[in-house]
Amino acid sequence: MTPAPLRLAPVFVPRIWGARSLAPLFEDSCQQAIGEVWLSGEACTFVPGPDAGVLAGRSLGEVWMTLPVKWTGTQLRGLPRIPLLVKFIFSGDKLSVQVHPEGKTEMWYVIAAREGAEVLVGLEPGVTEKSLRLAVDDGTAERCLTRYRAHEGDAFFVPAGTVHTIGAGLVLCEIQQHSDITYRMYDYNRVQADGTRRQLHLREAMEVANFGEQKGGRVVPFQTRRGALESSLLAACPYFATERWEFSERIPAETSPESLELLIMLSGSGRLHWRTRSAQYECAQAWFLPAGLGPYELAPETTTRLIRTYVPDLKGSSQ
Repeated sequence: MTPAPLRLAPVFVPRIWGARSLAPLFEDSCQQAIGEVWLSGEACTFVPGPDAGVLAGRSLGEVWMTLPVKWTGTQLRGLPRIPLLVKFIFSGDKLSVQVHPEGKTEMWYVIAAREGAEVLVGLEPGVTEKSLRLAVDDGTAERCLTRYRAHEGDAFFVPAGTVHTIGAGLVLCEIQQHSDITYRMYDYNRVQADGTRRQLHLREAMEVANFGEQKGGRVVPFQTRRGALESSLLAACPYFATERWEFSERIPAETSPESLELLIMLSGSGRLHWRTRSAQYECAQAWFLPAGLGPYELAPETTTRLIRTYVPDLKGSSQ
């Protein structure tokens, strides 16, 4: 099957802290609170179309191990699943104070933010395991974390082991290693629909939390301009590289044989051209670009902003 850009269908995931309005990415309101929209999870399916072939309607989890290197990339050969998990996050309420173990480094790009919205990333100087445990017990865990005001266009890096939480009123694009392991330290004593509280994992959290130098926090993007393309490098680590692209005129690009690319459309619309083919792209879509695709072009009908992410190097990865 000849490599071609394929769109991935999103999976909408309810969360206790989610939102019923998914603006500005999706127009329809939801009957239940949606917290996450998975864009490259194993349950995400390839959207049927003239170029999807045998992949049409099949999930990433189902087909990943059968994809040839010209689709996945030479650096991803042999991995049991796609190493990049991309989500949209809709925080109608605060998320729990939490930490992820090795294997789940992540970053956030702020798509929209309510006035005064915050994220908390990393422990304040001097916080110890003992003082954090005491703060969890008396309901003041947030005071142990570093606060950042979040505005549209901001980016934050959250290495594994970094204690963190996301405040209410945010729409984020999250790029992470493909893991869904979260250890909750504190959850504001919230009660679920069945009357129970969500499980906490304080012992596990303390075992993996970083009490030394904090390496996460706000990112200062490295910005460049190439012709009509304004590009900002938001993160580069062994697990993923992430760029924000913005353009209002046609731009050329090319995939690398080392890794597939994911393009996440944040705003705008237009056409994606490759070889003698083309396809329409729209806001909130996720596109899987095979490593062997080679040259392609993006021709915007309206000013387009997107996230491009790929795996630059797997050395040192715990995957």
